[in-house]
Amino acid sequence: MHETSRLATFHVGSELYGVPVERVQEVIRYQEMTRVPLAPPAVRGLLNLRGQILIAIDLRQRLGLGDDSRGIPSANVVLRTADGLVSLLVDEIGGVVEVDEGAFEAPPPTLRGSRRTLIKGAYKLKDKLLLVLDGDAASEWKVPERVEEA
Repeated sequence: MHETSRLATFHVGSELYGVPVERVQEVIRYQEMTRVPLAPPAVRGLLNLRGQILIAIDLRQRLGLGDDSRGIPSANVVLRTADGLVSLLVDEIGGVVEVDEGAFEAPPPTLRGSRRTLIKGAYKLKDKLLLVLDGDAASEWKVPERVEEA
């Protein structure tokens, strides 16, 4: 008998993503943010969550999907990461899905570029592919140091 995992799901664009439920602190509606001058494009700003300042990462930008043209405010998935709490801005909140760990597959070969480094793998659901997001990699916001060529 295979073990199961519970994933909190959300949509970014037309794709369904999930992270382990135990990594999610909470899910909240759109919050006003303070812009951060000279921040990378994926950093949407800082938000105040009951006195705690969190960085808000735009997953659309992080995944290379471009800006949201829907005009609907994003939702916040507050995630526990190795560096502390981070808010991931997503298009729409899903639900909690229980998956069979034995059905976990490697990332699809169709994923290219930076998106491939953000996805741990996938589960085939009845009507959709559930991509498992690497929360630590997705919440990385620091600009890599410039590497000088020899």
